[in-house]
Amino acid sequence: MAEYRVKLDVFSGPLDLLLYLVRRNEVDIVSLPIARITGQFLQFLEVLELIDLDLVGDFVVMASSLVEIKSRLVLPRAEDEQPDEAPLADDPRSELIQQLLEYKKYKDAALALEHQAAEWQERYPRLTDERPRTAKDHSADPIKEVELWDLVSALSRVLQKRIVEETSSIRYDDTPISVYVERIAERVRADGRVPFSEFFEGTNLRSKIIGIFLAILELLRHHHFRAEQPDEYGDIYVLPPGSADATSAVVEPPRDTVSAPN
Repeated sequence: MAEYRVKLDVFSGPLDLLLYLVRRNEVDIVSLPIARITGQFLQFLEVLELIDLDLVGDFVVMASSLVEIKSRLVLPRAEDEQPDEAPLADDPRSELIQQLLEYKKYKDAALALEHQAAEWQERYPRLTDERPRTAKDHSADPIKEVELWDLVSALSRVLQKRIVEETSSIRYDDTPISVYVERIAERVRADGRVPFSEFFEGTNLRSKIIGIFLAILELLRHHHFRAEQPDEYGDIYVLPPGSADATSAVVEPPRDTVSAPN
């Protein structure tokens, strides 16, 4: 697995994960429930550390900040002040909430531009002699229909359901990622629609679990396989390229719950 490295920008950074958790919990950004969000953020951090410990520095810093804010919020406060009200000037959440609001504003703008560009391409196809001036950044490729954080969350559930093998002498799975890619692609093409969790059945070797996960990412990002999630934050299914069962690939802005204007 050493030849396949996960780039940190694939995960879009800790603010992107926080925004995902805000949406999943259906809460206002401006009344950020630090205790709940911190616990969930730490669960994601554990999975990211399994994927690549060297590339999660920014997430560790954010986790430390969340724990600090959580600690400050449990300090004694005035009787008429509630911890989940809109933040006051001295609220320890204020700076983080402002960062989240700014990040959401720019992300929504980027998604709107991407959606507009997709519509433009359908109406005005690129001429054959018009070629991009720069190489394509594969780390910016979207995963169709399902957010990357949904896949990380699904991997977390897989890990929670099994005892991941931990021994004093660490065993490594030397199977190349390309082999997993071929095996998974063959199965998905044969079955037509495979639940994400089924790819991990029969193994509790950590390096193999991560290898399978990275292979699924490879298929979704660069081989036109698709992922769908019929129920929001529910089970994920992997489908072959061109499957009619998959939902529309048009990128839609996420449904955020926020009372402040964008």
